[in-house]
Amino acid sequence: MLNIGKGLMTLSARNHTFKLGIAVSLICLLICIIASIKVVPVYPSMAEEITRRPDSIFQILTGQFLDTQLLAVHWSIFAMVLFSMVSIVFVHYFFEKTLSPEILYVVLFAASFSIEALRLILPLSRVYDIPSLNMLMVSRIILFCRYFGIFSLFTASVYAVGFEAQKQLNVLIVITVVTLIITLGVPIDNDAWDSGMNMITGYVPMFRLIEIGTFFITTMSFFIAAWLRGSREFAFIGTGSVLVFLGRHILLHADAWAALPAGLLFLAAGTWLICTRLHKIYLWL
Repeated sequence: MLNIGKGLMTLSARNHTFKLGIAVSLICLLICIIASIKVVPVYPSMAEEITRRPDSIFQILTGQFLDTQLLAVHWSIFAMVLFSMVSIVFVHYFFEKTLSPEILYVVLFAASFSIEALRLILPLSRVYDIPSLNMLMVSRIILFCRYFGIFSLFTASVYAVGFEAQKQLNVLIVITVVTLIITLGVPIDNDAWDSGMNMITGYVPMFRLIEIGTFFITTMSFFIAAWLRGSREFAFIGTGSVLVFLGRHILLHADAWAALPAGLLFLAAGTWLICTRLHKIYLWL
């Protein structure tokens, strides 16, 4: 249960959160499987509607050599949802009796990928008459989960440095409120989307700055934790955070087949580094 007075999440409550994450990711995986029957046939006709290609590092490096493939984007979404479920299952298995304040936020980061299944509402809108308001609501949910995920991983790095572990409930509330403020205020154009099946949003430079800043602070915090706590394991976790941010960036924004193995490899390797090293640090505590 939650100790509201101290904002402390018990081991049992945290494990229930893991199970909830598994359930949500499983539902999203089923959505992907069922939706695939309807949306895969419409991708060829959607190619002419693409407003632009994503503005990402991977796209800048490879965009001139690789053609847009909406089916590749579809399988990238499927891979992210599957990754979300599998990673949470393994974390729950290995951390069920291991108390680590950081692992909750790592799981929240992983769980955020399952909501990418909602991007399939775009091709589904070519099959069914989906109201514009629903499209807008789904776009904001996706945006909220993306930034809630990166802020969660950032919070894990702050805990590693030595933030008071008894304030988990309060921290979750703060993350939620900050993310809501960001996502409810950004303008979204439902009639324009890029080849990664992402709706076009406003304030792009601001969001890019937020992501870069969060990435930099998160990574540096883990390396600072390695120095302050005299444990090189946190340096490996910092390296893992670099890999997961890179994998996330590739899978969210690239639109070619080459992005799928590259992004998934970085994401899986980084998550493995983070979780195995955290387990090693807290195993005997």
